[in-house]
Amino acid sequence: MSLHSTIAAVTERIVERSRDSRTQYLDRIRAAAENGPRRSTLSCGNLAHGFAACGITDKERLAGDVVPNLGIITAYNDMLSAHQPYERFPGLIRDAAREVGAVAQVAAGVPAMCDGVTQGQAGMELSLFSRDVIAMSTAIGLSHQMFDAAVFLGICDKIVPGLMIGALSFGHLPAVFVPAGPMPTGMSNDEKAKTRQLYAEGKIGRAELLEAESKSYHSPGTCTFYGTANSNQMLMEIMGLHLPGASFVHPNTPLRDALTREAAKRALALTALGNAYTPVGEMIDERAIVNGVVGLHATGGSTNHTLHLVAIAATAGIRLTWDDISDLSDAVPLIARIYPNGMADVNHFQAAGGMGYLIGELLEAGLLHRDVRTVNGTGLDAYTSEARLTDEGGVAWVPATRESGDPKVLSTVAEPFQKNGGLTVLEGNLGRAVIKVSAVAPERRVVEAPARVFASQEALQAAFKAGELTSDFIAVLPFQGPRACGMPELHKLTPALGVLQDRGIKVALVTDGRMSGASGKVPAAIHVTPEAVDGGPIARIRDGDLLRVDAPAGRLEVLVDAAEFAARTPATADLSAHQHGVGRDLFAAFRAFAGPADQGAHVFGTHGFAA
Repeated sequence: MSLHSTIAAVTERIVERSRDSRTQYLDRIRAAAENGPRRSTLSCGNLAHGFAACGITDKERLAGDVVPNLGIITAYNDMLSAHQPYERFPGLIRDAAREVGAVAQVAAGVPAMCDGVTQGQAGMELSLFSRDVIAMSTAIGLSHQMFDAAVFLGICDKIVPGLMIGALSFGHLPAVFVPAGPMPTGMSNDEKAKTRQLYAEGKIGRAELLEAESKSYHSPGTCTFYGTANSNQMLMEIMGLHLPGASFVHPNTPLRDALTREAAKRALALTALGNAYTPVGEMIDERAIVNGVVGLHATGGSTNHTLHLVAIAATAGIRLTWDDISDLSDAVPLIARIYPNGMADVNHFQAAGGMGYLIGELLEAGLLHRDVRTVNGTGLDAYTSEARLTDEGGVAWVPATRESGDPKVLSTVAEPFQKNGGLTVLEGNLGRAVIKVSAVAPERRVVEAPARVFASQEALQAAFKAGELTSDFIAVLPFQGPRACGMPELHKLTPALGVLQDRGIKVALVTDGRMSGASGKVPAAIHVTPEAVDGGPIARIRDGDLLRVDAPAGRLEVLVDAAEFAARTPATADLSAHQHGVGRDLFAAFRAFAGPADQGAHVFGTHGFAA
């Protein structure tokens, strides 16, 4: 089928908008490719330091200039369940490299924080900025100029976007991303959510809550709900940075290990020393970015990617906007139901057909660019397959099913769960914001109610516990943006707001903070920009102001006399408590230089990025 007209039109306008910045980026990485990375450009002292710890065979190979060296950038730590399996990966990758006469070295370890551990805690204020630290750490690891390609070991929230930004800053190198897979299914996400609400209402105690949480998060592997971590894995595959079918294979299984070895060999085959040179900066073009956005909408993925995809694209000189994301949402139907958009988890998604089915369905409907470059070669057709373990312990690919194994989890473009992706940009006299309604009941997508302004998540929780929230309201949390306090996620609000909604009260949230991929049934206008600390209109909202959050119409408004509202002095906040403790004092420069949410909320300015 020919490409859908909206997909084509949005792609073309991104190309036109990005023409100058993309050309400048490609010129830079092509010049870098001409200058290296060739170890012969290093002095003998440089090179000796670079392979001093290697064995004799690897030293001999690296002493010449004809054997590729694979850099490993790893986000391993054994506190993150998703990243604990990476402990074994460098050994598998080194062995795979040696099998083809090459070398692999760990180039850098990058930080990897768990948002699940820091939710509602002070450390969450470092979470978004950790993306930019990871990008910088990646650049430091690759700056040794020892490597002909790199593999990237990362899964979770800010980690994959940070690795992507770092990889694209070294866009002359081939890059393959290597997942570790989800944990097996534990307690259902629906039961977990109900338990959290019971705890919020005081009907069960901490012991019962901890037991439920432990049954949900119970083993090595990615958390099984469809938040940012699993959205990352979907993106890496649909953008061609994973091997086909690699995203959702369980950790510590023979197939997972075989895919890891194959990824290393594939990265080595893509270097400038061979015949299939595929630099990641050339591979990730406007079409690949649009494919990523389409995948996000089709699966109801994380709202965090309205920040991350903009920042990733900008690194490659591609100027993606929220309007592009919103317009694509109007054209792309929701065909996956994974919690919080449904009851299934990613293991059910994989069993129902997974990425191979999803990509095949979207290609058949003309909703994806087919003729893109990937780490597997040219074209997305190879990604309509699934990986199988061979008798010899290798990987073979077979065609993915063209029939969903569970229509309640994976549907069709012809009969979607809803006609659009459900991720919309809101605009109005409060600025711009993002809302995801794929898990919000249709009758709850428009809320007009008085504002209740809270200084923090804790303040709202206190009002809830005191029984003060008994009528319709829109909770407003200003001073949660990147320049105020790092733009933390606000998941402490979810159980209380969910309980109130279940009681029949109309509720919504308006904030310049984040709610991420775990946002669910409560309508939430998030990432409001300009943010309050910059004097944005959200800082002028007062208790009792009538607000309107209208997702279908794409409107976010305060229904107050315009002259009166404009005349108000924006509120201020004492943010000193957010400037110290758990390392926050070290991030003052990040808060000072963070860009607005609709430009990715990164700290890199416009140097090397699209303006």
